[in-house]
Amino acid sequence: MSHLLATITAHRSGQPIGLYSVCSANPFVLQAAMEVARAYDTPLLIESTSNQVDQFGGYTGMTPPQFRDYVQALAAEAHFPLDRIALGGDHLGPNAWQHLPASEAMGHARVLIEAYVAAGFEKIHLDCSMACADDARPLSDATVAARSADLALVAEATATRLGLTPPVYVIGTEVPVPGGEASLGGGVSVTAPAAAAATLAVHEQAFSAQGLDAAWLRVIAMVVQPGVDFDHSQVQQYQPAAAAALSAFVQAQPRLVFEAHSTDYQTEASLHALVRDHYAILKVGPAVTFALREAWFALSAIERELLPAEHQADLPGVLERCMLEQPKHWAKHYAGSPDEQRLLRRFAFSDRCRYYWGEPEVQAALQRLIANLKASGIPLPLLSQHLPQQFEAVLAGELVAEPAALARHKVGLELTRYARACARNRHAA
Repeated sequence: MSHLLATITAHRSGQPIGLYSVCSANPFVLQAAMEVARAYDTPLLIESTSNQVDQFGGYTGMTPPQFRDYVQALAAEAHFPLDRIALGGDHLGPNAWQHLPASEAMGHARVLIEAYVAAGFEKIHLDCSMACADDARPLSDATVAARSADLALVAEATATRLGLTPPVYVIGTEVPVPGGEASLGGGVSVTAPAAAAATLAVHEQAFSAQGLDAAWLRVIAMVVQPGVDFDHSQVQQYQPAAAAALSAFVQAQPRLVFEAHSTDYQTEASLHALVRDHYAILKVGPAVTFALREAWFALSAIERELLPAEHQADLPGVLERCMLEQPKHWAKHYAGSPDEQRLLRRFAFSDRCRYYWGEPEVQAALQRLIANLKASGIPLPLLSQHLPQQFEAVLAGELVAEPAALARHKVGLELTRYARACARNRHAA
């Protein structure tokens, strides 16, 4: 908790620092995140979404305490200090149960919040912005705020009952679609300052109505739309001038910063500008698993050069077959002809193949790829051809030409841009 509050307090006192939030359960991503946090001496905020981790296991198969234990085991293996890690819950609310009546969906959401807080998650994003089966659409800000306060009441009661430090909260009604827009079309619009002010006021009223005045003082951030997003093949970069009025609004609010979702694929200059303009919490998810997929595909291309077909792991082929056999994670998102869908499954910025890395057949192919390349070795000319940045690091003696290390390094380069945008010591490592 001290890392989160200390960073936000320092930012509000004028220091150009922030927090980057790694939204992934992939072990290679989290290992890379620990390496980057160590190099840049930053806190490591790791968040799981309500889709990834819930009281029923989510798509990762993990409950909140299992996810906590999983992260802590990775940290122990990496000799990364646990007191540098903060766990957060993202989009916590009725998101996974929108098909149910509101009373039933919110019942599940209360259990979800209780499970996250009891497991020691320190940062809770209260997201009740989605309509349930019997709701009028769109939801009013008052309804969203009342439901968020309802869940905050559960969180506070859980912390009190278990003798835990109560969490900090993130609120907001203009919440971007998790994982990027289906299509940017004409682009996303920046939240109007008047809308942000209304959201803040209605949430404060809802918290007060539940007797949550002390909890309101721990609302550290609000999710707004700064005009950044991505879809399958496009990225909308941050334009500071378009968000200047919104930045001026939050500057006038005590203790508060903005949390920017869908910052994936922003340039490093844009990330620095976002932190400067008080988007002091930057969320990243698909971009890091996209980088990881690029690494595995590059290593698979090296494997094809070195081994006969019958000895290859053929990871891209196995992944494609798995996605075709289990289309639930991509079929509603990837439109177009069969050829267009094939390209999206493999290469889309939205990176929906990230849902499949834990499947047993994909895991088996990945382990075979790693074993094959360990046995054969990776010739430097092929490394230069397919992973040129990693080739440079190997030549400099900074990296070993080992498959998992190469993959983590590629993910680490993506996360390094966030660390430099957020860290006091931006030129470390």
